[in-house]
Amino acid sequence: MAGLSFSPYMRGQFAAIARVRWQLFVNGLRTIRGRLEVVARGFMFLAFGVVGLGGSFALGALGWYFVSHGKVEWIAILLWPVFLFWQLFPVMASALTENVDSSNLLRFPLSFPSYFLIRLVYGALDPSTALGCLWLLGLAIGIGVSQPGLFLWATLVLVAFAIFNILLARMIFVWVERWLAQRRTREILGAVFFIFIICFQFIGPLVSRIGRHRHPEVSRITTQVLPYERAIPPGLAAEAIARAMHGAFTPALAAFALECAYALAILWLLNVRLRAQYHGENLSEAVARSNLPKEKRAIRLGWNVSGVPGPVAAILEKEFHYLSRSGPMLFTFVMPVVILLVFRLGPQASARQSNFLAHAPDLAFPVGSAYALLILTNLVYNCFGADAVGMQLFYVSPASFREILLGKNLAHALVLACEVVLVWIAVGFMFHPPAADVTFATVTGVAFALLLNLTAGNLLSIYTPKKIDYGAFGKQRASTTTVFASLGIQAAVFGLAAVTLLIARAFGKVWIAAVIFLILAGLASIGYILVLNRADRIALDRRDAILAELCRA
Repeated sequence: MAGLSFSPYMRGQFAAIARVRWQLFVNGLRTIRGRLEVVARGFMFLAFGVVGLGGSFALGALGWYFVSHGKVEWIAILLWPVFLFWQLFPVMASALTENVDSSNLLRFPLSFPSYFLIRLVYGALDPSTALGCLWLLGLAIGIGVSQPGLFLWATLVLVAFAIFNILLARMIFVWVERWLAQRRTREILGAVFFIFIICFQFIGPLVSRIGRHRHPEVSRITTQVLPYERAIPPGLAAEAIARAMHGAFTPALAAFALECAYALAILWLLNVRLRAQYHGENLSEAVARSNLPKEKRAIRLGWNVSGVPGPVAAILEKEFHYLSRSGPMLFTFVMPVVILLVFRLGPQASARQSNFLAHAPDLAFPVGSAYALLILTNLVYNCFGADAVGMQLFYVSPASFREILLGKNLAHALVLACEVVLVWIAVGFMFHPPAADVTFATVTGVAFALLLNLTAGNLLSIYTPKKIDYGAFGKQRASTTTVFASLGIQAAVFGLAAVTLLIARAFGKVWIAAVIFLILAGLASIGYILVLNRADRIALDRRDAILAELCRA
């Protein structure tokens, strides 16, 4: 790590990168998509600003309360949520993080210190860092208002805590990126992440169930775990502030030194990974060339689906191969059932309190189907994202874009159909088999919502495509414009569904909702056909913009 000094050469490199980034931003404003991206990010900035300022005020008030009432050790209760948010938010919401691949800068004659600092700077620009720093600032101000003499020391400790979080987030990012570069480790990591998400859904019901009864063993375990918690950075930061307030400066300095030691250890691990990347590490997954003669190699024929044209069947087969090898596909199939299981096994269900599915089990099938549709939208609204440079082959192939989109839409519709069947079976086991009228109304409502989403998804996939890579961390989401557009469309769909259900409930007949949904589905199908018929002309007119976005390095 020696040589991290801002020499004139390094400052020139940083200035050049900043000019390039600024020019890319200015050039992006020349397109409609670029202007929409700016507007969408403006709304996002306002939302994050409200969350950041609100959280900063709340932590400041709680910090003032704990210090003024002599409960400084309780500051750890505030630091742990900040720590967990700082590390988990970039993983759970990678669509909102900085997606610039700074490893592309290795094509240019950058020194390693410059490259190292650039990676840190890019990492410090994500929302979790901005929100975390704002919250810690509010906490430091709250402590300073209560004990002015403690402000400088608390600020120093919280700055070290912030540096630790920034380094840890970068270290996790680059190492996960390294593991996702190979298929075997990618599958292992995907399974671990999937299990974590599944278990995370049951934390709330488990805590609520435990809280309704006295468990002496929980208190005993908490007492045993508390010393270990104070040896981890959030606990160390709170311990350093508490010891300083009580006048024990030697233990406070020891806790602060241990916190800095954690940061240095993370810095070393980050340095190891980035140095390997800087020296040209290339984790290739290319298949070894076969030595068998061509005449002895098995020829695998494509799918031959009865009643489906050849190009559409080929796209359908390709999409299923893509989806079957990706983690989001696993979520698509399982998560609706998991959500229903959470509602079924939650403490409210057994206590007959506020669990609406316990009081209205007929809604279990519509709720599960709607959730399945929401998960699928990530694929529908950016259906060309995974094709990347393969998009060039679509333009030179004899298949029309109408057939290409039809094959992709057919694959997504089949996935949703399988999910709806799976949800119906799960509801039958967890609650009771859905009634025939509820089933018919749900199926027609899902058909209407799917047609509307496919229509909008086809347009957004052509107008605002974004390259995604299931093997690279933080590059699995659509563009910001697409995300906001999809939210608006989902709000409209669920609003129409709510109005339809209210009308059916007013007349006391569920089948009325099914009839209305059938009419809406017919109207949506007309729009879908119109968009599909114009897909070739739109894709041809926008070929330069589409290929520039999907074929970028």
